[in-house]
Amino acid sequence: MLDTLTKQLAAREELSPAEIHGAVADLIEETLAAEAKAEFLLALAVKGETPAEIAAFAAALREKSIPPPIDADWRATREILDVVGTGGDHLSTFNISTTVAILCAAAGVAVAKHGNRAVTSSVGSADVIEALGIRVDLTPAEAAASLRGRNFAFFFAPNFHPAFKHIAPARKLCASRGQRTIFNLLGPLLNPARPSAMLVGVPGPELCSPLARALQSLGVRRGMVVSGEVDSNLQPPLRTEAGGHGKHDLRLPTSDLRPPQAGARKFLDELSTLGASHLAEFYQERGFHTSVLALENFPVQPAALADLRGGDKFVNAEIIRRILRGEERGPKRDAVLLNASAALLVAGRAASLAAGWAAAAETIDGGRAAEKLAELAA
Repeated sequence: MLDTLTKQLAAREELSPAEIHGAVADLIEETLAAEAKAEFLLALAVKGETPAEIAAFAAALREKSIPPPIDADWRATREILDVVGTGGDHLSTFNISTTVAILCAAAGVAVAKHGNRAVTSSVGSADVIEALGIRVDLTPAEAAASLRGRNFAFFFAPNFHPAFKHIAPARKLCASRGQRTIFNLLGPLLNPARPSAMLVGVPGPELCSPLARALQSLGVRRGMVVSGEVDSNLQPPLRTEAGGHGKHDLRLPTSDLRPPQAGARKFLDELSTLGASHLAEFYQERGFHTSVLALENFPVQPAALADLRGGDKFVNAEIIRRILRGEERGPKRDAVLLNASAALLVAGRAASLAAGWAAAAETIDGGRAAEKLAELAA
């Protein structure tokens, strides 16, 4: 089936949900050659994935995952949040999303953090979580219990997606050619805990609307997809159409895994304290909206990309400890507070970004963030 669909993609024809379901069955088939799988994935990336295709792939792959036993009545009483980046920005910042996830748990949000070891980043969420002394090898039942009892659980992707091991060789072939695939985008969509609220970072503003549309169609109730400019002090910010209701093509552009060339515009897969940020967001109580967020209304200190850089997993773990203990007061704290403000807004714990910033700062300064980190590492 993959050969037929690869030819269809070469003709720039969109795949139906039924065709995608069949493609996933072939992709996880152990006996099928990695080269055939890679050719299909490359053809899909060259055509450009639509939000409907992304959502259909995520839905088909979710069926193959191991679901944690989260009680439906407990789930119905709260939002379950994930804060995650797709990676791929090649900017070697410390683990901002992981820091924000722990901070939000300290602020009373149920956080189901889905992640893996480093693939396109220097240090993956699993690497730094482990360096913090927090278990990453939880069984589905243990993860569900930790989410209920501690407001935080790490869902280590290989433990919940066993079928992925049969896709890995094809992904490596694509990566060896410098080409991204749909799997570089799917990670945030495959959280086995099925979060109802999500803050997702992507490495370019052109990805915000397509991924947000895919999240929305998968049943996420409250979501925000963001990409932050690094060099917007040197260039005017890119603009997106407010409201995002036009019939413009939401097909993802062809892109690769190589770092941006010297002089090329750079984007964080986070909200940026270094320039404007691009947002695509949706909530149950109001519709889909795109915007550009400026920094004038936030008490952000002057900073450069170097101020947000991390190191190995042990260096990044120490950065996280210092932030959550209130010892780090510089640009790294600002980056965490800005992203936490959005996460708390998405989780329904703050009425605005400004209120979210204040709540996140109080959670650190009042000692609750350090207490939560100590609890999770106990």
